[in-house]
Amino acid sequence: MTPAPRTSQVNVGEAAPDFTLIDQGGRSVTLRELLRERCVVLYFYPKDDTPGCTVEACSFRDQYEVLRDAGAEVVGVSSDDQRAHEAFVAKYNLPFVLLSDPGGSVRAAYGVKRTFGIIDGRVTFVIDRAGVVRHAFSSQVRPKKHVEEALRIVRSISGSAR
Repeated sequence: MTPAPRTSQVNVGEAAPDFTLIDQGGRSVTLRELLRERCVVLYFYPKDDTPGCTVEACSFRDQYEVLRDAGAEVVGVSSDDQRAHEAFVAKYNLPFVLLSDPGGSVRAAYGVKRTFGIIDGRVTFVIDRAGVVRHAFSSQVRPKKHVEEALRIVRSISGSAR
């Protein structure tokens, strides 16, 4: 399923575009299916195994259980292929799914723009179980802040103060 591209980023309060992409293990993953169990922290990042993306992924890894306990699933999306994701997950022991969006169709559906027109954007969305975007945070240079923002919103959705 290829969602339609947008001219602007998905806004808080809007329905999150559904999608189906392949994860690092070759399995199809659909947003709709993920939302059956938990809210979703969907983060778009530029490239596997680069400095900022590694900091961001490892920050999500380090807070993964806290996010899960608060009721969220973490999902990363980049244009890298399945093999690159598989190596990135193995190298840094990432416990969550990385999805391959090689043509950038899902990135476009969420309106995630390139930085300086050349680097895929770094944007995190928190999507509640009803499929509504509850928060969007964009920062190319503050990768750790994506995790802090996501956790704050997930806790507010779940009512968890942990």
